[in-house]
Amino acid sequence: MSGHSKWHNIQAKKGKVDAKRGKIFTKIGRELMIASREGGSNLDSNAKLRDVVAKARAANMPNDTIDRAIKKGAGELEGISYEEIVYEGYAPAGVAVMVKTLTDNRNRSAASVRHLFDKYGGNLGATGCVSYMFQKKGEIVIEKTDSIDEDELMMIALEAGAEDFNTEDEVFEIITDPAEFSTVREELEKAGYEFAQAEVTMIPDMMTSLDMETAPKVQKLIDMLEDDDDVQDVYHNAEFPEGWEG
Repeated sequence: MSGHSKWHNIQAKKGKVDAKRGKIFTKIGRELMIASREGGSNLDSNAKLRDVVAKARAANMPNDTIDRAIKKGAGELEGISYEEIVYEGYAPAGVAVMVKTLTDNRNRSAASVRHLFDKYGGNLGATGCVSYMFQKKGEIVIEKTDSIDEDELMMIALEAGAEDFNTEDEVFEIITDPAEFSTVREELEKAGYEFAQAEVTMIPDMMTSLDMETAPKVQKLIDMLEDDDDVQDVYHNAEFPEGWEG
């Protein structure tokens, strides 16, 4: 799995998070509500909720916003009920795309996602058409600093149960089995590490290489999908060309 994360330009993604912070908080808030609704609001007994709280903190979500979303999910505050629906399809150049939505109106979501695929040169497919190309994995990203010893970080991660440890230009990336994600994340947290990203995600087995002509077309579809209010996450296997800024 080493090297897969070229698809994922960490710095570009971080810049988008900063630019769309309010929308990101709304999306994570929905995840908090669902995790709280399904497993209760007690962090000690709800591992999924602990994981989403870690994701929220990695995105610098304020504690009171986190608490409010948890209370809505648990029924302590009034909130909307959301369901998760995943759509699959292809972007230009045959790039595989999975779109996870959390919605209170499945007809609206389906129409919106289909419209965006059609408008930006992709096509929506049937369930299962691309999901076989991805693996569900835990992913923890830690930005490199002078105070972090790479060997020590790798040892802690692997001893805690991580499957893989990758060193990128500006970050360390730790991959786990979804079942081990909470344990690995909590051990790293106890050791004092801060996360640029910490979540269970979908990682592609194979990449689709793009050139400078197709890269902007694929990026446009991904950006428009991510910007949709019902869309929670967009996973893809596009490998953007060297020097592509997005």
